[in-house]
Amino acid sequence: MAENEMIEVEVAYALPEKQKIYGLLVEKGTTALLATKQSAVCKDFDDVDLDSAKMGVFGQTIKAPADYVLQAGDRVEIYRPLIADPKAARRQRAEKASLKKG
Repeated sequence: MAENEMIEVEVAYALPEKQKIYGLLVEKGTTALLATKQSAVCKDFDDVDLDSAKMGVFGQTIKAPADYVLQAGDRVEIYRPLIADPKAARRQRAEKASLKKG
């Protein structure tokens, strides 16, 4: 029986006060979602819901982490949900700045 080929990948997750990158050895053909589940991210960060979390590889968003097959050296990034809408926050800052001027 032939042994399955293994590849090295990373899984990354960050909070403002704590960041962690997990190095993993996974079978070739492993998806981004499966790699995150094989990492210890849920043990270290109990607020992570891998089934609904947005993910990316080196800053490029993955639309379907369950279907995205990883390549050797890939780093899967698990993204936290946004607390505020970026456009609304920018608008509030602009309004605040204009009140200070006027």
